[in-house]
Amino acid sequence: MSSEYLWYIPNQVTPGHRGDDIVEGHNSLDTLTEQARALEDHGWGGALLGTGWGRPDTFTVATALAARTTTFQPLIAIRPGYWRPANFASAAATLQHLSGGRVLVNIVSGKDDPGAYGDGEKDQADRYGRTREFLRLVRRLWTEENVTFTGEHFRVTGSTVTPPVAKPPRLYFGGASEAAERVAASEADVQLFWGEPLDGVGERIDRLNRLGAELGREHAPLEFGLRITTLVRDTTEQAWADAEAKVAEMARNQGSARDLQRREAVGQQRLLDLTSRGEVLDDNLYTTPGKYGGGGAATTWLVGSAEDVAKSLRRYQSLGVTHFVLSDTPYLPEIRRQGDQLLPLVKG
Repeated sequence: MSSEYLWYIPNQVTPGHRGDDIVEGHNSLDTLTEQARALEDHGWGGALLGTGWGRPDTFTVATALAARTTTFQPLIAIRPGYWRPANFASAAATLQHLSGGRVLVNIVSGKDDPGAYGDGEKDQADRYGRTREFLRLVRRLWTEENVTFTGEHFRVTGSTVTPPVAKPPRLYFGGASEAAERVAASEADVQLFWGEPLDGVGERIDRLNRLGAELGREHAPLEFGLRITTLVRDTTEQAWADAEAKVAEMARNQGSARDLQRREAVGQQRLLDLTSRGEVLDDNLYTTPGKYGGGGAATTWLVGSAEDVAKSLRRYQSLGVTHFVLSDTPYLPEIRRQGDQLLPLVKG
């Protein structure tokens, strides 16, 4: 199975995200289009678009970028609760049609600011139970006519989505809790992992495959992806020097993130706990950024020359990971650098 390589566009109102260059109009349509077209020109399949209340609406941004590109695939992060399933199924079907089948969807169930957009999500069990219903109903709306469904969280009567969906968008999903893994194993197309060591990713792949069989998964086999920061330089020595300098700057500006650990999601907690195993795992997985405010995909970094990082990505591939969402800052220069230096090594 061939692998997919995507980048990350943060979609942030505030400039300078994770050390990005601060430029005028940093989140304007022209700037975002420049990034999307650079991704097309340098070998990338597309990009994950960041989401969260307080950011520009992700689906609107994806639609605008799809209209200005030809091969760029937006991986659109969306939240059940912010969207109702029938509304989302219709919007996604429309964009899938207009873009020629380029839509990818990342379902996000983690905590956000639900009160701000009028959502009534409660505890974890409610969130993931709702997500399961959302995924099941959206799939039906993309593949059936006159859908009637009554669930605990959603209901529709005689619902048909137009235009018809010849190629339903792929559904990506993340989360490391038991509730999240049960949803992924039974309903998702692609499970996205944060940048854990090889042994942790391998363990989770085995568990998710067993869980899918136990739950009677009805879809094609679950696929797996990795969302991680990749710091690539011309030499190993330069990469580590730059990585350590970046972490030193994070330490000066942000301080320790240790006191926040208990408030983090299960997957984030797993990443933060890695520092107790060492600063560097699996040859070049750098865990120290998590001590100083690195969150999500910025908690652990793969550091090295293009050859070093390609070797690490191939090791994840050997475990069964076939989808990669990479990034580093400043975003636009790194799209070009890693597209030209790293991608030929992992695609060859």
